Amino acid sequence: MDDLAHNVLGGELQACSFDPLTGFYRDGCCHTGADDAGTHVVCARVTSEFLAFSVARGNDLVTPRPQWRFAGLKPGDRWCLCVSRWLEALEAGVAPPVVLEATHHNTLQHVPLEVLQQHAWRKTEDGRTAG
Repeated sequence: MDDLAHNVLGGELQACSFDPLTGFYRDGCCHTGADDAGTHVVCARVTSEFLAFSVARGNDLVTPRPQWRFAGLKPGDRWCLCVSRWLEALEAGVAPPVVLEATHHNTLQHVPLEVLQQHAWRKTEDGRTAG
């Protein structure tokens, strides 16, 4: 695991989510390493459209799996996604917004920063989400 990881903006990698607990290593961050074959490096705020897409692609992130201490995701949850799945969702027009500060810099090997910035999650002035 890469303990001193950076995000796509060049800063220190921030946590993606502790509730639900995410990350390939289930440490709350989108860290990666040699044993992470799926490259779970994109921190996204999942949407209902993305979750339906993921189920259709064979990766059910909605159904609770107590044996894995996984309660299932709901729209608005943050989750470390495989970069290839995020790209598939992008091509299908259902890519969830990306939390840039919590997205691992290795993502840039697959997705240009400009594309990530176009799909960045932001809070509006009134506290609602945009993007």
